[in-house]
Amino acid sequence: MGPHPAVAAIRLAVRRVLHDVLTEHQTDTAAGSGDATAPHPLVLVACSGGADSMALASALAFESRKLDLRAGGITVDHGLQTGSAQRADEVAERMTALGLDPVEAVAVTVGRDGGPEAAARDARYTALDAAAERHGATAVLLGHTRDDQAETVLLGLARGSGIRSLSGMAAVSGTAGRYRRPFLELDRQTVRKACIAQELAVWDDPHNSDPAYTRSRLRHEGLPALEKALGKGVVEALARTAQLSRDDADALDSWAADVEPAVRDEAGRLECAKLFGLPPAVRRRVLRRAVIAEGAPAGSLFARHIEEVDRLITGWRGQGAINLPGRVEARRQGGRLVIRQG
Repeated sequence: MGPHPAVAAIRLAVRRVLHDVLTEHQTDTAAGSGDATAPHPLVLVACSGGADSMALASALAFESRKLDLRAGGITVDHGLQTGSAQRADEVAERMTALGLDPVEAVAVTVGRDGGPEAAARDARYTALDAAAERHGATAVLLGHTRDDQAETVLLGLARGSGIRSLSGMAAVSGTAGRYRRPFLELDRQTVRKACIAQELAVWDDPHNSDPAYTRSRLRHEGLPALEKALGKGVVEALARTAQLSRDDADALDSWAADVEPAVRDEAGRLECAKLFGLPPAVRRRVLRRAVIAEGAPAGSLFARHIEEVDRLITGWRGQGAINLPGRVEARRQGGRLVIRQG
């Protein structure tokens, strides 16, 4: 008798990602860009102890035994709740019991920039990046599900952040494709059923049901209201919107990268007249790329910032410099757009 259908589904999703990781590793090694003498590639799972990440940790441990790779785990203690350090140690013990090695619990300090949710996310990814470098990991698996993707799309829509925000989370992201999300096509219910079938102990973070957090309100109030008004299938439709938006955004990003050299003068300065002739979607991407290149943090750069810079091109009335995140400023000068860190 085979495994429970939910368990089979999560294992299949993880197996596909691990095969991709192995294929890429072998290709890099054959091309000379990888170390042929290095041990088998290491894949880490980022595990909070919740159902999504525990199911992912279990599937990684199971599938890695059949493949030519090593599997470990990282849990991040944000220090935001009483007893969080002890809970992180318990999660680490559970991952070790699954057979993962290395396993590490990392404590972080959460700042205030961008609000509590964004600050916690930034601290978490910084810790995961550092852990991946420290252990020499080829990839880090994240347990985001199709439901998480739907929530991300709705949050992007509410912010009015444009098509890139509507594209949600990528299946592969981060430096050199470090982060992988095997569960983006699986719903949260399937993942939770897999935990029950395997009798995995899970921890439900109270923050996930705290109405003080935007994503929690959306999860427990917003999406149920949409499903009540529009019928079942809203989550699937939003996830499909994310993929379609990502395809469009990728194409426009590629167009902007290709055209950018043509709108710069011999000194590398952006020429306003040439920028004006570009389609708005492409022009704004060129501007965003230029602003980020001068030091503006991508995560703090919103559509309204780029719109202000764009008005230096399309609505020039002699206005002064535009102040942007990261102490970057943009001004129009002599028919050129000057972007620099002040």
